Amino acid sequence: MRLRLVPADTRWDFFRYARITMMGSAVAMALSILLMLVLGLNYGIDFRGGTIIRTLSKLPVDVGEYRSAVSGLDLGDVAISQVYDISFGPEENVAQIRIEAQAGDEAVAADTVRLIEEALRNLDPDMKFPLVESVGPKVSGELIQKAVLAVFAAIAAVLFYIWVRFEWQFSLGAVAALVHDVVLTLGIFSALQIKFDLAIIAALLTIVGYSLNDTVVVFDRVRENLRRMKKPALREVLNLSINSTLSRTVMTSVTTLIALLALFVFGGDVIRGFVFAMIWGVIVGTYSSVFIASSMLLRLGVKRDWSKPDKGSGTKFSSNAT
Repeated sequence: MRLRLVPADTRWDFFRYARITMMGSAVAMALSILLMLVLGLNYGIDFRGGTIIRTLSKLPVDVGEYRSAVSGLDLGDVAISQVYDISFGPEENVAQIRIEAQAGDEAVAADTVRLIEEALRNLDPDMKFPLVESVGPKVSGELIQKAVLAVFAAIAAVLFYIWVRFEWQFSLGAVAALVHDVVLTLGIFSALQIKFDLAIIAALLTIVGYSLNDTVVVFDRVRENLRRMKKPALREVLNLSINSTLSRTVMTSVTTLIALLALFVFGGDVIRGFVFAMIWGVIVGTYSSVFIASSMLLRLGVKRDWSKPDKGSGTKFSSNAT
């Protein structure tokens, strides 16, 4: 017997409460923006500046032991990870420690660096420190600008791709869903004050791709149904398209969430922020693909007959698409 999370033949009306879902999403986005303005984001070392210390040891790197060794120094945000550096031999174990800038300083003071080195030498007296460098606020500011540009560039690329692949109405619907997902993700990070670093930017870009994948699947079915169903109202065609892809959408999201929940529980502190962003993004991305993108398409309208040119309903690029 096949496992089904959604019945095989659903006939749900996803637009029955479209006004409520759209208003709810608008309120959630406004609240997210307000939280970012009032509370701001809890920037990590990548965006606040700090000091990077690289260690070299003959003993295997145990991130938990390293963290315990420096935990009593009251350093604030400390990120520890094992790295693989080809400039050292295979018998050498390299770790990277990133420490946020202390209050009033652009970098960690030299005395503090010495305390960190002494604490780590308690684990390995022969430990070496081949690299100690600081990341100032100027570099951090540039990273923030590049991160914002990366997100906007991804959304702009999606806008262009959907426009060419389908019609401009589809494009605006997809972008509305992506903006919804990104803003709500930033809002939850602001509300919970979870560390926001470059890994979270990578999560945002991944969320954009995941949400787009779900949206394109729905839109492709919408276009297919529009070509063969000329008489039914657009709302009916959209409902039929969403229902026919719902099982696939839910199954994909649930299986992805199972893997992400396992990583969240057992993956450790290093990737927990990234995984949390992905979990939240999968949930809101699935929601927006069904409710936001399709509702926008219903409001904008769409060309019903691709066999005839229609200047008022978008481009003709999709007429030859497969």
